[in-house]
Amino acid sequence: MIESSFKIIQGGMGVGVSNWVLARSVARQGQLGVISGTGIAAVLARHLQTGDPGGHFRRAFDAFPYHNIAQRVWNRYFVPGGINPATPFKSTPMPNIEFSRALEELTVLAAFSEVFLANEGHPGLVGINLLEKVQPPTLATLFGAMLADVDYVLMGAGIPRFIPGVLDALARGEPAALKMDVEGADSGENFDSHFNPTEFIARDGNSDHTSAPKLKRPMFFAIVSSATLAMTLARKSNGRVDGFVVETSVAGGHNAPPRGPLQLTATGEPVYGPRDDADLKKIAEIGLPFYLAGGFGTHAQLDWALSQGAAGIQVGTAFAFCQESGIRADLKQRVLAIAASGQATVFTDPQASPTGFPFKVVALPETMSDPDKYLQRERKCDLGYLRKVYKRPDGTPGYRCAAEPVSDYVAKGGREEDTIGRKCLCNALFATIGLAQVDALGVSETAIVTAGDDVVNISRYIQPGKTSYSSADVLNQILHGSPVSQAALS
Repeated sequence: MIESSFKIIQGGMGVGVSNWVLARSVARQGQLGVISGTGIAAVLARHLQTGDPGGHFRRAFDAFPYHNIAQRVWNRYFVPGGINPATPFKSTPMPNIEFSRALEELTVLAAFSEVFLANEGHPGLVGINLLEKVQPPTLATLFGAMLADVDYVLMGAGIPRFIPGVLDALARGEPAALKMDVEGADSGENFDSHFNPTEFIARDGNSDHTSAPKLKRPMFFAIVSSATLAMTLARKSNGRVDGFVVETSVAGGHNAPPRGPLQLTATGEPVYGPRDDADLKKIAEIGLPFYLAGGFGTHAQLDWALSQGAAGIQVGTAFAFCQESGIRADLKQRVLAIAASGQATVFTDPQASPTGFPFKVVALPETMSDPDKYLQRERKCDLGYLRKVYKRPDGTPGYRCAAEPVSDYVAKGGREEDTIGRKCLCNALFATIGLAQVDALGVSETAIVTAGDDVVNISRYIQPGKTSYSSADVLNQILHGSPVSQAALS
């Protein structure tokens, strides 16, 4: 068994669910706290428009080494006292292969701020989680996180074999490039995004900052679902892979599709079988630390993972509904109530995500799991994080999302059948963390709640006499098997 300084990785969940508050709490308790990098620029922009309650982001901005850049971002988005709840948030630029300067500065500041705040006041370890399929923001996000001394980078939902080389380049203060997945691109044709640390710093206009700093190279963990992918990444990545998170199909959020032709259950969920189980023996033979994820939430399950040669486990769903996470308090309480009553259900929806990956959705009235709510929403794409890049007839990159207006999608060469059942996860997930966009009439976007199958068991963490639980309750249960009364489980 490979030893590690931590046995639990707190999952990097969704848009703003794994925020700096949660990551800091977990890291202070000796485990790996992780912030979510998905949509992080728009998360920061909207927090600033709510008035930065508590002044936390102001503190992070003051610590950012390039003060003129920080002040530009602050001036662009900060609203003293916060906007009226019925007022739409100021939009952020859409993430394209080549970022606008404004979006690049916002993204770097957002990643820096979340990692800085998560790191504040303790010696623990902090990581950032990114999705490989959300490619355009990656370089700026990594640079911002590294400026704040992030310890780990975790990435899945794809084959992130070029990320180690990016981390190496940014650590040396050198320009970095990342190949984009572009539908319709010819063999050997590359569409790359670029980030140059020196050019970025030069925008600050400070003669004291003329070259990019050398930065700590964070450890890189790839999130995988098979031994084959783990071995490919270990052998063929363009730099050092430091470990793996091995995720099963019961984990929340996006899941890897089943192997082979897609088959559905009678209720419409993808069928996973033995071929989808990772070969842990082969993964252990690679010789790198690995952590098991998906349905691991007890002391006994941690012990089992260790017995298989794992260095520990990654835990997502349990942390998603703890007090420190970014999910709206009312949604947490509703999910806790149905879990305690034994009525919680999760549907692995093969159509919900514009990416085509299966996506787990908690059945909860008045959210996007309600078919009527889905049908009532006017289709639009104004955040753009899950858009796919495609090659236009003129050879330039275009962007389309299967959840945008159907006519727009088809006009861009998409197939109408690919739009059926697609949900705007971007806007729905922002609503889940209390940062919902509103329209001109003051009508808010509707939330969507994602969780792993283990959501049915989250009431195990509630102590007697309480109605919620903390990250410490989760860690105590898993690390030490702390007893919980039957009353808390009823």
